[in-house]
Amino acid sequence: MTSHNPVPDVPVSTDAGVCAAAGFTAAGVEAGFKKSGGKDLALVVNNGPDYAAAAQFTSNRVAAAPVHWSREVIRQGTARAVILNSGGANACTGPQGFQNTHATAELVGEQLGIGAGDVLVCSTGLIGEQLPMDVMRGGVPRVMTDLAQGQDAGLSAAQAIMTTDTVPKQACVSGDGWTVGGMAKGAGMLAPGLATMLVVITTDAVLPADALSAALAEACRVTFNRADSDGCMSTNDTVTLMASGASQRTPDQGEFTRALTAVCHSLAQQLITDAEGASHDIAITTVGAATETEAEDVSRTVARSNLFKTAVFGNDPNWGRVLSAVGTTEAQFDPDRIDVTINGVTVCRNGAIGDPREGVDLAASRAVDVTIDLKAGDASATVWTNDLTHDYVEENSAYSS
Repeated sequence: MTSHNPVPDVPVSTDAGVCAAAGFTAAGVEAGFKKSGGKDLALVVNNGPDYAAAAQFTSNRVAAAPVHWSREVIRQGTARAVILNSGGANACTGPQGFQNTHATAELVGEQLGIGAGDVLVCSTGLIGEQLPMDVMRGGVPRVMTDLAQGQDAGLSAAQAIMTTDTVPKQACVSGDGWTVGGMAKGAGMLAPGLATMLVVITTDAVLPADALSAALAEACRVTFNRADSDGCMSTNDTVTLMASGASQRTPDQGEFTRALTAVCHSLAQQLITDAEGASHDIAITTVGAATETEAEDVSRTVARSNLFKTAVFGNDPNWGRVLSAVGTTEAQFDPDRIDVTINGVTVCRNGAIGDPREGVDLAASRAVDVTIDLKAGDASATVWTNDLTHDYVEENSAYSS
């Protein structure tokens, strides 16, 4: 059977983010978008000499104005900067919302001496309210003034894109003379496509846009697109990748994809760990499936089972809830042959009672590993999720108030 772990064994550091790669400056400032205060406007600038870029966006048909704008910008395969605000999603805001996004790109372009079409725009926060453009007009010059290189600048930008996040999220990987670094935000509405997240990834490698696009698509496929916290898809999901070429090194495509995947995996795991109210991080791996698509479907169905997720919150290794969720899928399997293993204990064997469930101590650790063996083939897939807690309900019931 092939390995079910899609994540390469590549050393990842969380000490630096978007400024880990040469050729990038960043900043995060308090502009005034958040009613609660704190940093809420970030800017990441590619200073070249190359400006190749790629991006992935939400598959939600109700997409925010910044997504529509950035989709058009990225078609040319280049980008010089990304401006990101928290404290307002600019989603479901009609023509005025798109005009505000365009105006934001123009503000940044004027400050940097580039065209608005070179600026990607990202927003996150409450859906259904217009962005206060007076705040944006005041904030853009301020964030420009703070642009800098180094770890502190990258961290400041990561802090400025947080909404319900409790911690900033960064990761970087060093290659042979080149680097990949990134930052992310997201703590709720985590489900494909992409999860409710804004992600900016930078590299100083020399790579064309088509190579970046292929690597990013593969990295997202096995990381962000398999982080499924609560089954809710956002309107604003954006993952951008910019290459400055400042290292003057061109890595092997496979090597670069592995490094990029490692960065994306680290960021995705940080999103899951910081999921709203979560007390357990759950990895659900389906093995022995007829196809990878069926394996992913089984893992995702279990990940979206509120019965299973609340059982884990209660430290109850209730494998019956796993099996009942598997049974709702169209995957190929014989119900009398399925095994379910939780944290190393095979609690269900051949679709029936296995080892005593008392052997599984879910209170001992945050980490929960569930393996479902369908015994129908050699394909596999992992989906990462978290438990469903009282705090999740409390936070989301009061989010807009």
